[in-house]
Amino acid sequence: MNLACWILPAAVLLLLSQIVLGQSTSEASNISFVDITEASGIIYRHQDGGTGQRFLPEHMGAGLASFDADGDGLLDIYFLNGASLPDLKPSAELSNRFFRNRDGRIFDDCTVAAGLTELSYGLGVTAGDYDNDGFQDLYISNFGPNRLFHNNGDGTFRDITDESGVGDGDKFGAGATFLDIDRDGDLEIFVGNYVSFDFERHYLLAPKAFPYSPGPRDYPALADTLFLNNGDGTFCDISHSSGIDSVAGPSMGVVSADFDGDNDVDIFVACDGEANLLYINDGSGKFSEEGILAGLALDSRGNANGSMGVDVADINGDGLLDLLVTNYSDQLLELFLNQSPGGVFEESSRQTQIGTEALPHVNWGVGLVDFDCDGDKDAFICNGHLLENAKEVESRTDFGVRNTVMENLANKTFRSVSDRAGPALLQARSSRGAAFDDFNLDGLVDVVILNSDSFAQVLQNTTGGENNWLVIELVGTSDNRDAIGAKVWLYTGNHVQFAEKVNGRGYQSHYGAALHFGLGQSMRVDQIEIQWPGHSNKQVIFRADVNQRLKIVQQ
Repeated sequence: MNLACWILPAAVLLLLSQIVLGQSTSEASNISFVDITEASGIIYRHQDGGTGQRFLPEHMGAGLASFDADGDGLLDIYFLNGASLPDLKPSAELSNRFFRNRDGRIFDDCTVAAGLTELSYGLGVTAGDYDNDGFQDLYISNFGPNRLFHNNGDGTFRDITDESGVGDGDKFGAGATFLDIDRDGDLEIFVGNYVSFDFERHYLLAPKAFPYSPGPRDYPALADTLFLNNGDGTFCDISHSSGIDSVAGPSMGVVSADFDGDNDVDIFVACDGEANLLYINDGSGKFSEEGILAGLALDSRGNANGSMGVDVADINGDGLLDLLVTNYSDQLLELFLNQSPGGVFEESSRQTQIGTEALPHVNWGVGLVDFDCDGDKDAFICNGHLLENAKEVESRTDFGVRNTVMENLANKTFRSVSDRAGPALLQARSSRGAAFDDFNLDGLVDVVILNSDSFAQVLQNTTGGENNWLVIELVGTSDNRDAIGAKVWLYTGNHVQFAEKVNGRGYQSHYGAALHFGLGQSMRVDQIEIQWPGHSNKQVIFRADVNQRLKIVQQ
């Protein structure tokens, strides 16, 4: 796809965005959050199931999913939990938990009533309408067999793992994503896998690994898994025939998007201590791993980092998807800026200063979100070490540390606003997965955080100012109903914003099914263009009011 016809030089874009949106790099930030966890009713504590022996699974924490489970327009939340180690004996106390959004402010624990009690050792989760019936289903990636829960359409779910064929054996799971690999309208399931962990090997290595514990390099990496949707409620494993299992890495966060601009969906996988993976789709559902060729495998110094989570967005306003990858302590966040419609990336963390504050810490969940609705994407980074005694071995960090908010300064550089984003950002936890969505429908994106072996947090976005916004919900008809893979261009005056509908993302989590655009001081949207998955033509909508949630159905 050639976007050159409307992509302006970076300097011109920067000037226009400052004029149209009224931005100034010298302005004081007004991004702020309030912790409303107790008031929200979301009282949930993650438990890693450990017994002090520091088994590798307990360090991982888990992800969470924000999605509309009952079609009422309000986003619900599903938290993953651990299980007892090493025996993995089921315990109701360690179940995953489902919280239904009652009215935008209060959530009810409806785990049992919804049929979403799940006692496996949860690691990753995503939501998607795999059977195009209008209701979001859940796929859970576990330490052990995975689970697929079908949405019955009445607020309840049914475990259909066995009949659907997507359990994926007894593996160490990671992030997952729904995607349409062959553009037939049915969603496939991609599952990242970590390593072939073995308890006996852990016991053998642990005495020599002190003060750390045996890590991913002490075990063979596992190849990832791809399940083809048969269109009848069942799936078949095509990991080998598709080329997905041609490589193996310790996979963690994953996201699917069109990274090379050819109108089919590709897959990026953040890997822990080895080169990141980029599976490029040839258009028919066959993949080749091209992370090195695209510039996404390593950082700017040629190092493979301990990568955890990933999010994608157009960070610098040039109409191309960029990636932000979180890493281990003393490794900079990797900001991969897309240099070409064909998908050539340059690691630019130092130039943009996006990772300065988070550098000493282990980073996990990540969201690229326009928190202040000024028309560019800010960044939220979840921090926290995996060792309870981290301070003793890495003096600049700790098990529980503060999370990070970085403000985007007119698509050029970032600055930390964590210190002035409110008391909610002063809390020190060891965060893992996070979900970024507008839970109270006020046009501002909120944050829900799963903290490892601790209570979850709900942070309401209370950013002030008079900036406007638009939320777009896409509904596919001839394509997959979720419109995963659709691309949107939004025009306000001389300013253009670009977004793509993706699935999965963050640290083994799922969020952002509706596309949120900050509009700054613009009083109307002049034009919206939608390119539906696998199509070259665009559906165009002229003029839209601001400060609304707009549903667009594929024509």
